[in-house]
Amino acid sequence: MQISATLLDLVSRYQAFLKEFIYPIEKEIIYGSFKSHLPKLRELRELAKSKGLFTPHLSIDEGGLGLSLPEFARVSEILGTSPLGHYIFNCNAPDIGNMELMHAFASPFLKETFLKPLQRGEIRSCFSMTEPEHAGSNPIHMSTKAVIEGDEYVINGHKWFTTAADGAQFTIVMAITNPEAENVYQRASMILVPLDNPGYRLIRNISIMGDEGEDYLSHGEVEFTNCRVPKSYLIGEEGQGFTLAQVRLGPGRIHHCMRWIGICERALGLMCDRAMSRELNPGKFLSGQQTIQNWIA
Repeated sequence: MQISATLLDLVSRYQAFLKEFIYPIEKEIIYGSFKSHLPKLRELRELAKSKGLFTPHLSIDEGGLGLSLPEFARVSEILGTSPLGHYIFNCNAPDIGNMELMHAFASPFLKETFLKPLQRGEIRSCFSMTEPEHAGSNPIHMSTKAVIEGDEYVINGHKWFTTAADGAQFTIVMAITNPEAENVYQRASMILVPLDNPGYRLIRNISIMGDEGEDYLSHGEVEFTNCRVPKSYLIGEEGQGFTLAQVRLGPGRIHHCMRWIGICERALGLMCDRAMSRELNPGKFLSGQQTIQNWIA
């Protein structure tokens, strides 16, 4: 892909923002209390808006930059150099996937009530698909059910690794609505659930590598117990859940890959800088050690 001058300029603007405003605060936020720093992070989000860098993945009509998927991939690589990069610019997972999904398949009411505030960065969301009782690699085995009673879905089920559930305002939950469908891939649907619903409970934040995290930097175990939502909160059509999952997860895989490339490139750069600056003896640096050279190579 040939990178246009416009995209190169945009990338340099993101790089400058990261270096000036985000890199200097990473350590205190990531290793401290994320929630206690939310006011500062909101200020940075507003600053990103004022500089025309917010929600680069959205269309211009929606307040974004109208980037194509390949163009956003390049931006995503740059933002990925910081664990806070995508969050500051409101293109972080799982919100970005939910935005794309709802833009394509949600009703006008759901778009107005939930999607637009999400796009403006006023609220956060999460996505509930994986279950502790079943292997996440084969999601056709799913126990969460959504049964119609009158004008409502009644949802019962148990999910975990629901990224960023802590502090989110809504989730999109995948549940079995058509258990008798002959095609197993037409049994599940996606339903939006506001998280102030009395039938929803965040059980805990799951410890990942010894850290439970909080708010956006967390993965939750959640429970739905006789959780009632209007039928109008269905996204797409009944039985369309697996199709929508692929629509949502397809671009998401590219987003994730570019994020990891970004953080790996930065880590490599930090390693090289350290090797070149750490003096073992006068005039002799780590970079001259064969083992260090092998690690870098």
